[in-house]
Amino acid sequence: MVDTRERVCIFIDGSNLYHSLEENCNRADLDFNAFITKLTKGRHLYRAYYYNILQDPERRGPAYQEQQKFLASLYAVPRLEVRLGTSKYRGEQLVEKGVDIMLATDLLQYAWENRYDVAILVSGDGDFSYAVQKVKNTGKHVEVAAFPNNLSSDLAHICDDRQTFDRDYFYELWVTGRKQQQPQSQQSGAVGGPSGGPPPGGAGRRRRYRGRRGGGGQGPPPQQQQQQGQPPSQGYDRPPGQNEPF
Repeated sequence: MVDTRERVCIFIDGSNLYHSLEENCNRADLDFNAFITKLTKGRHLYRAYYYNILQDPERRGPAYQEQQKFLASLYAVPRLEVRLGTSKYRGEQLVEKGVDIMLATDLLQYAWENRYDVAILVSGDGDFSYAVQKVKNTGKHVEVAAFPNNLSSDLAHICDDRQTFDRDYFYELWVTGRKQQQPQSQQSGAVGGPSGGPPPGGAGRRRRYRGRRGGGGQGPPPQQQQQQGQPPSQGYDRPPGQNEPF
């Protein structure tokens, strides 16, 4: 049972969330205000934090402009702070720097400063496992919110509790004015279906999309990729030009 007196901080790994929504829901136009409210479950929200990189305005002007529009919508969400890391290029590929470290540092620092009772980590990335264990050692609780197929087994074992994502979880959390998809319980067949798609213009940034070790979070099945004329995926490395408004 949820204790509504608990103070909650939410830490959102923006890239991990975007790619997992695209993989599992075929869309990523998320209403962050409604999303944060649902994650909180009636508890006292101290603050939510969103982490990602800032697009390069010189080398990726259109992507930068689209990201600015997206960030403006985030700045309007109550009690949500945006934390942007840096990036660098490897050839034509944009690679993030410091975002995971920034999130892990805040997760630990705010536990030590007693800003929350429960941390909600919106990510399935196993690289956060050690930081989560250190937070637990301070007496705080950590919930992980992720799709099961994108959740690292290490992170799943270490966290105190989980909020499990599926398509039905997001049924009422898409932005206003977009056509709602039917809940999974009313659909036939596999996850997929119509998609409004992400807002245009984001990214081209490269970041390995880490999921469950030993098979989860590795993108479409090899059979599907081979049918599309692509080699089996070894991760979630997005090529240059792939839309990523987050």
